[in-house]
Parts: sequence; C-alpha cells; structure tokens
Amino acid sequence: MMRGWLRTPLILLALGIPVLLLPRLITALYARSRLFSVGDVPPRRVAIVFGAGVRDGSPTPVLKDRVATAANLYFAGKVEKLLMSGDNRFVDYNEPQGMKDYALSLGVPAEAIVLDYAGRRTYDTCYRAREIFGVQEAILVTTDFHLPRAIYTCNALGVGAVGVPAEWRFSVPSQLLLYWNLRELLATLLALWDVHISHPLPVLGKPEPIFSSG
Repeated sequence: MMRGWLRTPLILLALGIPVLLLPRLITALYARSRLFSVGDVPPRRVAIVFGAGVRDGSPTPVLKDRVATAANLYFAGKVEKLLMSGDNRFVDYNEPQGMKDYALSLGVPAEAIVLDYAGRRTYDTCYRAREIFGVQEAILVTTDFHLPRAIYTCNALGVGAVGVPAEWRFSVPSQLLLYWNLRELLATLLALWDVHISHPLPVLGKPEPIFSSG
C-alpha cells in the first residue's frame, strides 16, 4: 500500500514534466527563425517593449536592458515608434511611465514613445497592440527567455512579430535566472491555453492608433 502511495506522485511528476516542456519547445522552434540582432532585424514601424517591474518609479535592471535595446533600434533607424507596455493598475505603480522616463534619459524623443498602461500580461500587450494601437507588424523587445513566448503570442493574435533579445548589461544572479526560466515553463503553458482555448479579453477601451490610416 505504501509503495503505491509513493509511486503515484512520481507518475504524476513524470507526466507533468512533458506537459510543461512541450509548450516551451513549440514556442522556441516557432521563434527560432524570427530572432534577430539590432543590426540584422528587418525594419518595422513599431517596436513593442514589454514591462518587467519598477521600484520607486525606476525600471528594474532587467527592464532597463529592454528599454536600452529598444532605444538602440530607434537610433539605428529600425523603428519609428516605441510602444512601451506595462502594468499601471495601481496609483503608485506605473511601469510604462518608468520606461518612458528611462528612454528619454537615453535620448529617445518623447514623440517617438507611446505608452500602453494596461499591458498587465504578455497576452494583454499583444492583444492591445493590435486592437487598441492598430499595430499589424512589430519588433518585440524583451529578455531572451521571454522572447519565444512573446513572439508566438503576438503572431497568434494577429501581430506579425519578430524579436530582438534585450542585451544583458547588468549582472544577474544565477539563482534568479534559474527561477525566471522555470517560471517561463508554466507561463508558456498558460499562454498556449489563452491563445488556443480560453481566449480571455484584456482591458480594452477606445482605439488609439499609433499611425493614421493615411
């Protein structure tokens, strides 16, 4: 009897690991031909920059890496606008504004920056990019472990997306990298569930197209 009870968790674990790994493999293979460097990426009118936390209004080191890479795309003439998408559901927490302030400090002009205050999740950012901001094609800028999920999600939601991984300019503890990559396994599984099965509606609102139809 005891052996049976011990065997059950092991069986569940053996079944669960492939369930977590398969979505990650699918998105990685899908994104493989859509990954570029700043210098090699084909030009698009918009780059979408994904939020990654702020502290006292300032971007975390990881988010600074993302914004700096997006700024490099702008200075290289690869994009015309930077759509900075993050969480602003609380009065004292504003990812997009923190991203904008940092981009301005790097020399990006204010007129090149568009803010999405309701990009609470990757799914929400991709969905709103098309439905609210009228983005049909974009270069996605985020950290390398997150980029395959972002590329897959945006393309599945109608935004023709390629990606440029953010350059690591800050030292990150190996334990934190391990945590992020393990977390990404579950996040990718949930992303495929949202895209193909549940189809949740994010916070929407009045359309704010980045470019006029003309």
